[in-house]
Amino acid sequence: MKYQQKDFTQELKTKIQQLEYALKEHSVTLLRENKSVFDNRNIEFDAGFDIEGSDHFQPGYCSTFSISITDQINPTGELLNLHVITIWECQRSLFGLPVSKNIPGSKITGELVDESLKELKEELQEYIEEFLSEEY
Repeated sequence: MKYQQKDFTQELKTKIQQLEYALKEHSVTLLRENKSVFDNRNIEFDAGFDIEGSDHFQPGYCSTFSISITDQINPTGELLNLHVITIWECQRSLFGLPVSKNIPGSKITGELVDESLKELKEELQEYIEEFLSEEY
């Protein structure tokens, strides 16, 4: 869901922070529940949470949740699959195109993932189950 700068409130910031925290905690759960299953197949499984920037409402801030699956047998550690969910991203744009400088007429907007926490957890679980059902 897109938000304009005028919509940047403490309530929105709290909502973003709660979702970020919940997904960060969920990454620990996913690792605990799935690490051994992937290890048995000689596949490295990792789930993580990443933040770029320090202020939710400043351009350049981006929080993501990712699952990566890597081949342990291959010495180069070939990436087999990567699934990234952008939770919140704040950027400056001019005529719909991202810009890095404060150009007159540019606007600051933010985009929050549309799915609820429950839907995101289901999406991640389905992604893992789908990968495990394939032969590698």
